[in-house]
Amino acid sequence: MVVKGRDRLAVSKQEAQRFDGERFNLRKLNELEDRKQYQIEITDRFAALENLRNDEDINRAWENIKENIKTSAKDSLGLQELKQHKPWFNEECLGFLDQRMQAKMQWIHDPSQSYVDNLNNVRGEASRHFENKKEDIYES
Repeated sequence: MVVKGRDRLAVSKQEAQRFDGERFNLRKLNELEDRKQYQIEITDRFAALENLRNDEDINRAWENIKENIKTSAKDSLGLQELKQHKPWFNEECLGFLDQRMQAKMQWIHDPSQSYVDNLNNVRGEASRHFENKKEDIYES
C-alpha cells in the first residue's frame, strides 16, 4: 500500500512539473481590494454557469468551471513573474538532475537501504556540483 502511494505521488509530481501552465500572483489576495475584485469575478462567472442546461455534458461543465477560475485569476490577480534565468545552469547540471531523478525513482519503487544510500549520495553530489557552479560564476 505504501509503495502504491509513493508511485502515485511520483507520477502526480512528474505531471505537475511537466505542466507548463500559468502561475497567478496569489500574493495579491493579501490586499483587500484585489481580493474583493477576485471574489466579484468568480461570483459573476459562476452565476453565468448556473444558467447552463442541466443535461449538458458534465465534463464540459467542469472544463467551464476550470476556465472561469483561470480567467478570473488572470483578470484580477495577474500572472506571477517567472524566475530569472540561472546563468550557471548548463548541460552538465541537467545530467546531475537526471541522475538524482533516477535515484529517487529507484528508491520509490524499492525503498531498500541500498537505494536510500544511493539517493543520499546522488543528492549530495548534485548539491555540491550546483554550489560549485554558482561560486564559479559569481566569483568571476
